[in-house]
Amino acid sequence: KPFLCFIFQIFMITLYQCMKEESSAILAAAKRLNNDQVEKILVLMEKSYKNKKKLVLTGVGKSGIVARKLAATFTSIGLTSIYLNPLDALHGDLGIVDRDDLCILLSNSGETEELINLIPHLKSKGSVQIGILGNLNSNLAMLSDFSLDAGVDKEVCPLNLAPTASTTVAMAIGDALAVVWMDKRGISRKDFAVNHPAGKLGKELTLKVFDLMKPSNQLNPLSKNSSLYEVITELTRGSIGSCLIKEEDKNKKLIGLITDGDLRRSLKNHDPNNWKTLIAEEIMTKDPIIIKSDRLAIDALELMEKNKKKPISLLPVIGENYEFVGILRLHDLIQAGLS
Repeated sequence: KPFLCFIFQIFMITLYQCMKEESSAILAAAKRLNNDQVEKILVLMEKSYKNKKKLVLTGVGKSGIVARKLAATFTSIGLTSIYLNPLDALHGDLGIVDRDDLCILLSNSGETEELINLIPHLKSKGSVQIGILGNLNSNLAMLSDFSLDAGVDKEVCPLNLAPTASTTVAMAIGDALAVVWMDKRGISRKDFAVNHPAGKLGKELTLKVFDLMKPSNQLNPLSKNSSLYEVITELTRGSIGSCLIKEEDKNKKLIGLITDGDLRRSLKNHDPNNWKTLIAEEIMTKDPIIIKSDRLAIDALELMEKNKKKPISLLPVIGENYEFVGILRLHDLIQAGLS
């Protein structure tokens, strides 16, 4: 065991050292960034966004993987972006590139043959080339309209061969461009959520009560004069664990709610000899807590959780004119991934 602990400590020291070296490489690259070039690139990104142009990212090998990731990041914040395989581009996929598209080329050596062969064709399409390169004295740097220095002194790999620090720095520069553009553009949490509807944040900021509620036409509300037998029958038959009580006039607004708990408390508080005469009005919770259908579903969850009088597992839903339109269950919110 002592020997295993010693080996584990060595591994942890090595892991720490690798991460420290990569963070140092990022910091060094940040200090070398050309502010003028970065500002011009951000202006081009904004212009691309306004003119509904694309960001086309390309690279080979590990740089290609970084390019795919950055394309996904830019797309997620509202900048339409794609990854273009340089080999496929030379065999037909170049058709995806339009005039004034921004083409971001990633290469550590700056001498990637596939990218060098691609650039003349990108230029003929009228696109702008931006290099994120490990060598600013390379052919790609000279051929690109803009170049950002992603060079590293050495890879973290003990053989100084496997792309490690270089890919980390390239990704950090791309991420930084995305974040700064978000800040300059004023992208809000709501804007971000629109492109992430399946994520927790997206659901919190986009899902409305009416998206999750059970509509009123699938329910069977009773009147305030309904008998105890009718109430028990509806509680047993229904799928929402409650009985809804509506007015009998043409507006048919919700006036009460009966849950299993309401029924038990009412039976306890009334003489068993009078149970047969009990009606819904005497059992129901009057003026239950309600929510409008156009509210965010996350607001409904907070309303349920913050009620201090007693736990709420369902909320009656009303429309613009306070008419009853449905019921929202805690179960629906949990199933939607909001809890």
